[in-house]
Amino acid sequence: MTALSLAMVLAEAARRHFDTVAVVDGDVRVTYAELWLEARAYAAGLRELGVASGDTVALLAPNVVDFPRVYYGVLAAGAVLVPVHLLMTVDEIGYVLRDSGARLLVCHTSQLATGRTAAAVAGIPVVTVGPVATGADTPRLEDLGGSSTPLPSYLTRSAEDTAVVLYTSGTTGAPKGALLTHLNLVMNATVNVVDANDARRTDVVLGCLPLFHSFGQTVAMNGTFRVGATLVLLSRFTGPAAIDLMVREGVNVFHGVPTMYVALLDAARDRDTLPRLRLCISGGASLPVAVLERFNAAFDTTIFEGYGLSETSPTATTNQPAFGTRAGTVGHPVWGVEVEIARAEVDDRIELLPTGELGEIVIRGHNVFAGYLGQPEATAQALVDGWFRSGDLGRKDADGFVTIVDRKKDVIIRGGFNVYPREVEEALARHPAVGQVAVIGLPDPVHGEEVCAVVVPDQAVESPPGEQELIDWSREHLGRHKYPRQVRYVDRLPLGPSLKVRKRELREEMARPSVD
Repeated sequence: MTALSLAMVLAEAARRHFDTVAVVDGDVRVTYAELWLEARAYAAGLRELGVASGDTVALLAPNVVDFPRVYYGVLAAGAVLVPVHLLMTVDEIGYVLRDSGARLLVCHTSQLATGRTAAAVAGIPVVTVGPVATGADTPRLEDLGGSSTPLPSYLTRSAEDTAVVLYTSGTTGAPKGALLTHLNLVMNATVNVVDANDARRTDVVLGCLPLFHSFGQTVAMNGTFRVGATLVLLSRFTGPAAIDLMVREGVNVFHGVPTMYVALLDAARDRDTLPRLRLCISGGASLPVAVLERFNAAFDTTIFEGYGLSETSPTATTNQPAFGTRAGTVGHPVWGVEVEIARAEVDDRIELLPTGELGEIVIRGHNVFAGYLGQPEATAQALVDGWFRSGDLGRKDADGFVTIVDRKKDVIIRGGFNVYPREVEEALARHPAVGQVAVIGLPDPVHGEEVCAVVVPDQAVESPPGEQELIDWSREHLGRHKYPRQVRYVDRLPLGPSLKVRKRELREEMARPSVD
């Protein structure tokens, strides 16, 4: 057995950078030494509750300092952590608690109403962290940890043991629990900050991505702690709130999804003072090139776009200083990871395609998960011939840059021709009146599917063009089979917990007959 624990990310930071501020949460500032001591006190409390090595503990908490305290406390206790999406319903949380076999839910008091009900549905106990809730009689983990001596260190685990179970968003059926090992997560955090990105110990990083999600967890939190920098938490993201906080705290590193970059651009219009951002990383969904270009100009910086999935810990590729950046691509595979293109229509084996051809992105390396919890058939479909099948279509050029074309399931087939929504979105994003756009296929009796663009107007535009006018503009910039025949204006796009556009929900909504 090779001993390795994700808890060592914080343990080593506390040893090397003990007096550096690890986390800023409002007026609270916690050093690495303090954070590791608090995590070990929580670990002692969990052990007192009967949590043994290998047991599963769920965590329901926003982006506050108690998230890393509990996260590393669970790991230090030798247990497996299940972060719970905050936007899930009670029934959805109950499903995750039951499916994961969680024996306990640690719930921040701000989520207690939902958490307590979901835990009752799952038949497991709850303990709380955070401010004392009025009238609450739920046991507090702080009190349990305070009554016993903090663990001297983290409990030994094997590199191949499961550290975290991340539940996929469940766009097709019930969510699946992706089993991420200590090796997966230690390596991904390390490679992100040591090899892929120009991360520095002096960085001040904005932690606005949900920490329950793989991007926020690995790239923002674990990556920041791995290098010994400072993480400034923002529990509820808006463009103005993020700019205010970044200016106030001297934030110079920003990690975000495309919708966040759009929000920052909108908020920047009315500002004389903007944060001086040294490093910006985008992931989670495809970033329109037009947004990348506008952001780089407005903030005088460079966005490094990357790509990954929950099942790949998450980072698989990213634009990297070592290879240069190329707008519209997701860069090169990170150190120790192979990314290739395989024939998408062949399910039972991997047939790699030549350079430049379109196919399914497949990944293998230290970042690939151990499988789906309790779902051997789904695991066998995803892990084929030693490769992880991503479900994404893309190309790899002669210089090694990977381009994402679209999700296999989002491809629109219009009159027998494949239309890739991202290509249409890229074109529409360049129209000055378009703030955000999502392109979907809607049923059509003649062509099978019709291309529909759902548009959120740019906030700076007082009167956006009519729908037909935008269709006419699209016809000039896209092929005859690609341009949208339908345009729908909306106030906002439906977003999931990881701030990706929920295209299935959008298709259902747009397909409903209008009610006058």
